[in-house]
Amino acid sequence: MSSGVAAAPRAKKLVRSPSGLRMVPGASAPRSPFGLVATVCFLSPAIPRLSWELRERECPRCMQCDAKFDFITRKHHCRRCGKCFCDRCCSQKVPLRRMCFVDPVRQCAECALVSHREAEFYDRQLKVLLSGATFTVTFGNSEKSETMVCRLSNNQRCLILDGDSHCEIEVAHISTVQVLTEGFAPGEKDTHTYSVLESQPASKGGNARATGMFLQYTVPGTEGEAQLKLTAGEDANTSRRQATAWLVAMHKAAKLLYESRDQ
Repeated sequence: MSSGVAAAPRAKKLVRSPSGLRMVPGASAPRSPFGLVATVCFLSPAIPRLSWELRERECPRCMQCDAKFDFITRKHHCRRCGKCFCDRCCSQKVPLRRMCFVDPVRQCAECALVSHREAEFYDRQLKVLLSGATFTVTFGNSEKSETMVCRLSNNQRCLILDGDSHCEIEVAHISTVQVLTEGFAPGEKDTHTYSVLESQPASKGGNARATGMFLQYTVPGTEGEAQLKLTAGEDANTSRRQATAWLVAMHKAAKLLYESRDQ
């Protein structure tokens, strides 16, 4: 006897590709905005993406040291950028979670450095964002604020704010992130703001401590942009420390999304 309940689609599936095993979202599963599309190969502006067979014919030399490929000097490709290299120029195996690879994969030296930095985000900052923190939240130009818990959704697509009210903001719709910091040396302003999406940070802050954040984002079906302000509590307690760690993690996430636009 049928229960009448359709089986839920698998959120992820294991795929064997020429580049290695990948755990990718199912066809109907939402994709994380932090993910990158797996590349095949980049050889020339005229042919931005090439099939594996064409790549083998059109790439006779290492794209780093210009060594000619032969029976002894074998051809390899970087799983991140897709370019062709010899073993010496593409020998590092580094985790590449943004492309859903299960195991560490071969990458060129330049891409390996980027992937190492991103591994810290997945190992540390992402867990902080998923756990959430408590903030005083002000929407738009309102004079009223409320205490809310802000966290990243499990599918990494939305910021969820829960308090007396409920709000969800799609990460992909966030256009600007500005972090407020304090703790500068005497004579400098005690609150500093820098943007991470439109421009480079105005200052690395040194010993500065994150105290709050402005977010600008678009709301589907409306014109213009909405904004909100997150402010960490004033007490130097566990809640304040969690909020500060969450702000730092959100800054890392915004920077990751900004840099990935050129990848």
